[in-house]
Amino acid sequence: MSEDRFMQVLIGPQHPGSGHMRFIVKMDGDIINEFEPDIGYVHRSVEKIAESKRYIQIVPLVERPTLADTANTNLGYVLALEKLLGIDAPPRAQYLRTLLAEINRIHSHLYGLGIHGIMLGSSTVFMWCFADREIWIELAQELTGARITYSYIIPGGVRRDLPDGFGGKISKAVAYMERRLKDYEKIFINNPVVTARLIGIGTIKREEAIRLGIVGPNLRASGVKYDVRKVEPYCAYPEMDFDIVVREEGDAYARVLVRVDEIKQSMRILKQIVEKIPNGPILNEAYLKMIPPRLRERAEQKGMVKIPATFINLKPRKGEAVSRVETGRGEVIYYIVSDGSTNPYRFRFVSPSLRNLIAFKYVMPGHRLADIPAIYGSLDYFPPDADR
Repeated sequence: MSEDRFMQVLIGPQHPGSGHMRFIVKMDGDIINEFEPDIGYVHRSVEKIAESKRYIQIVPLVERPTLADTANTNLGYVLALEKLLGIDAPPRAQYLRTLLAEINRIHSHLYGLGIHGIMLGSSTVFMWCFADREIWIELAQELTGARITYSYIIPGGVRRDLPDGFGGKISKAVAYMERRLKDYEKIFINNPVVTARLIGIGTIKREEAIRLGIVGPNLRASGVKYDVRKVEPYCAYPEMDFDIVVREEGDAYARVLVRVDEIKQSMRILKQIVEKIPNGPILNEAYLKMIPPRLRERAEQKGMVKIPATFINLKPRKGEAVSRVETGRGEVIYYIVSDGSTNPYRFRFVSPSLRNLIAFKYVMPGHRLADIPAIYGSLDYFPPDADR
C-alpha cells in the first residue's frame, strides 16, 4: 500500500490534554498506525543537579517532578541515604512516614482520576476529585506545614509529630471518602458512557506488561501481583494488613478500578496507623543529641524538630545504595554512589512515569483517534515525573 494513505497528526506539546509532551501519530483514516511519544519538554536535570548539591538539599529537589506524590519520592531518596549513613528512623517516625505516604497515594489517585475524567468529558468527576483531594492536602498540610512539597522526611526520622486530634481528623476523612466513593461509582465508574469508552480499550496483556517493564497500578491492572510495599516492605508496612489490588482484564477500565480500590486500601492502612502508632521519638537518637539542649527540649515539647546544623555537612561512607518504594504511580528507584564527600558522586532517579512511558507506543496502534485521551488518562502518565 502507498505511504500516501497515512496522515501524520501532532498532538502537543502545548497542554490542552497532552500534558507537557508531544505525540507524533501516524493515522490510517481514523485508525492509529504508529504512536510515538516525544518527551523532554519539562526536563529539570534533577539527577545532574543533585550531584552538585549537599545531601540534605536534595530532599526538596526530588519532590518537585511528582507534584501529587511528593512524600513517596522524598521517602525513597531518604531510605537510600540512610543506607549509606547506616542509620534508621525510630518506630514512631516509621509510622508517620507511612501515614503521609498513604495520604499522598490517595491524593495522587484522585488527581489522576480527575484528569482522566476531564479527558473523557466528565467535568463533574474532575471537579469532585479535585475538591475531595483538598481534604487530604489539608491533612498533609496540618502534619507537615506545607500543601504539596513537604520535605517532611529527613535522614533518621521526620520533622514533626502528630498534631493534637489528628487521629480523629483522619477517621472523619476516611468515613467521608468511603461514602464519597459510592457516589463516584454511580456517576463515573458505572456510567455507561465511561464503560463504553474504557472497557476493552487499551488492553495490555499480562506478559506484555511484564516484558515492557510497566509498574504500579498499570501493571497490577494487567494481572501482575507486584507491589513494593509487599515484595520488599519498608517503614511500617510489614505491620499493616492490606491487599494488593489486582485485575485481570488489563484494559483502561481495569486501570481505573485498580486506582479506586487502592484508595480503599490506603484508607484501611490509615485506620491501622491511627490505632497502632507507637510512642517515642521521631528522630534517631544519634541526631537528637546533635540538637542544642534548649532547642531539643523545645522540640520534644512541641513535637517539631529543627534540622540539626550538622545535616548541612552530612558525609555518608564511600559506597553505593539502592532503594525503591511504591509511589501512587508505581515503583520509584534511587541509586546513589558516595565518594565520602558532602554531595553524591552519582545520583540516579528512575520514576514510575518513565517506566510506563513505553506503554504508549505499544498500546495505542489499532485504536481510533478518539481513544487516545481515554487510554492516556488511564495510564496516569505525568510528563514532569518522566522528564525529571
